[in-house]
Amino acid sequence: MIKIYKYGEVPDEKIFLREDVTSNVGDVVADIIKNVREKGDAALREYSLKFDKADIKSFEVTKEEINSALNSMPDEFISIMREAADNIRAFHEKQVRTSFIINDKDGVVLGQKVTPIERVGLYVPGGTAAYPSTVLMNAIPAKIAGCSEIVMVSPPKADGQINSAILAAASIAGVDKIYKVGGAQAVAALAYGTESVPMVDKIVGPGNAFVAEAKRQVFGKVSIDMIAGPSEILIVADSTNNAKTVAADLLSQAEHDKNATAVLVTDSENFAKEVSDELEKQIPLLPRAEIARASIDKNGKIIVSENDILKAIDIANKIAPEHLELCIDNPFDYLDKVKHAGSVFMGKNCPESLGDYFAGPNHTLPTSGTARFSSPLSVDDFVKKTQYTYYSPDALKSVAEKIKYFADKEGLNAHGISAVVRFEKE
Repeated sequence: MIKIYKYGEVPDEKIFLREDVTSNVGDVVADIIKNVREKGDAALREYSLKFDKADIKSFEVTKEEINSALNSMPDEFISIMREAADNIRAFHEKQVRTSFIINDKDGVVLGQKVTPIERVGLYVPGGTAAYPSTVLMNAIPAKIAGCSEIVMVSPPKADGQINSAILAAASIAGVDKIYKVGGAQAVAALAYGTESVPMVDKIVGPGNAFVAEAKRQVFGKVSIDMIAGPSEILIVADSTNNAKTVAADLLSQAEHDKNATAVLVTDSENFAKEVSDELEKQIPLLPRAEIARASIDKNGKIIVSENDILKAIDIANKIAPEHLELCIDNPFDYLDKVKHAGSVFMGKNCPESLGDYFAGPNHTLPTSGTARFSSPLSVDDFVKKTQYTYYSPDALKSVAEKIKYFADKEGLNAHGISAVVRFEKE
């Protein structure tokens, strides 16, 4: 059963403490990466047999397999995915940055040019659930950024095939190449390359503890988006809400993972009990009831706060959740008060699932309190900036002595000499 706390009557540490879900997988992952680096495709085949029970002859997914996946999907599902893709595209097109140039001083030109990352690797899970939405959310911003090639990896089923819905989403999103490989070995293949899988410049996408650890270990060789933890939702809801609706929204994240976190902050102890009762009614009805049950019992909590929305939002800011639902009237009056959240869902008719699948803003979000300093996945994640400087001889001469003075103060005399030497007489 979900825990109920009265804010102010128990220590903050008990309310805000997150369960430590780190796994001691570092050595295992390091061995996998080393094996893939040394043995390439042979190692990938070994791990496919060991972990996926799949005997993979050729890793790359063929056009025929993609077309077969598209044809196997109901027309309604394809239509919905295309509409969702349009929404995602429309939102992320607003994020495109342009290069700039400054030339308002004589003889000085400064600027920054924005360049797409050339080759991006996208990891898509295929374990307890398949997530075609992840394909759309990761690949579409990369396409908008102008990345030359998007390489997707996803674990195969025992029959050697990738989930058809994932392949269909990849086709809709414009993924260029797809490979049947998952786990830490897929991350290693993307980072270092094998005979079949090309080396990429950046790896994005969620995964289990082994995938997250592999991303951590290859960072520096390649860039990564983030180290994603278990899913989280925090709902700020007063007693005018429907307990059934709020409970359903909490379970929308609890069903993801036994380590997921679902939190309600409310101003009413009676409403807290109503939501708790609703959770007990709804959990047994879910196909993933065992997962939701474990999540609610282990990490779920209801915090009863003062009769003050600002206090509730303050609590939310301390937790810095991945998803924040403001189930209140006039939510836009309070948006500026939200300082730390991955994505905010405004009002009583905006469930988090709207963001997961359809609305357009990205669903790849900072977790584990990292919303204090991190942002959702965006077009910015798929570009890099290069700055440039030009000074004419006269422009450099006018500041050379200032540069030398500054450099000398830091004890880096050669820096200063390089600025003034051009103007010394032979």
